[in-house]
Amino acid sequence: MTIFPGSARVDTVMGMPVSVDIRTVLPARELTPLIDDAFSWLRWVADTFSPAKEDSQIWRLNHGLTIRQIPELIEVLHRCEELSEATGGWFEHRINGVLDPSGYIKGWALERLSRALCNAGAGDHRINAGGDIRVRGSAAPGKPWRVGIRDPRTDVVRKVLYAHDLGIATSGGAAVVDPRTGERQETLGSVSVIGPDLGVADAYATAMYAMGPTLARRFAADLAEAGAYQTMIVLRDGKEVSTPGISGIAAQARLAG
Repeated sequence: MTIFPGSARVDTVMGMPVSVDIRTVLPARELTPLIDDAFSWLRWVADTFSPAKEDSQIWRLNHGLTIRQIPELIEVLHRCEELSEATGGWFEHRINGVLDPSGYIKGWALERLSRALCNAGAGDHRINAGGDIRVRGSAAPGKPWRVGIRDPRTDVVRKVLYAHDLGIATSGGAAVVDPRTGERQETLGSVSVIGPDLGVADAYATAMYAMGPTLARRFAADLAEAGAYQTMIVLRDGKEVSTPGISGIAAQARLAG
């Protein structure tokens, strides 16, 4: 099989392994700076938005200190408000008075990076950060990307999809709290959301995990009916519950394979 030359790198950012794999045919003098800039962007996001990092903008907000007027900060907080409303408050970036956009920020950062790579001429790429994945273009000439949805608790691949343009966000590997009680939610195994915007998918996955099985299945059905986002829910006993579109994508994957 013919492959793209491209370039790939794996590094630790935000406390997790992050990989950036570019397959577009570009000279090394262009690829290396692109990947350098990609990881610089992700580190800037971590330094700016981590509520645990002293002197980050979120940390400063939580401690009543002045912040810099950063357009990205305003954008993220505005989107978090919109997503809170869209999920009936189940996605909440402020719990017990503490601001924490972590349920959105990773997906948002990867989505922004993916768009930047496209604008720079690197339209064939895959970005993976702790199981949240964004793919665009082709893995090889004429070939879609092969994307596995992993169970964050067991690392087992639950589904394999093939796609040229897709975002997948999974919630369940890290603590998610019920925004109404502030208590850790553990009634589901994991929630994976597939759709065109990884930041939105990330927030939806977080919200549904917080909802618990009954409300999550209802919300997932509503999302699927709207058409843009599909969901796979893994229950605590290991059983899977998926919206109809997941089966359609998996069937395409089998044909592509």
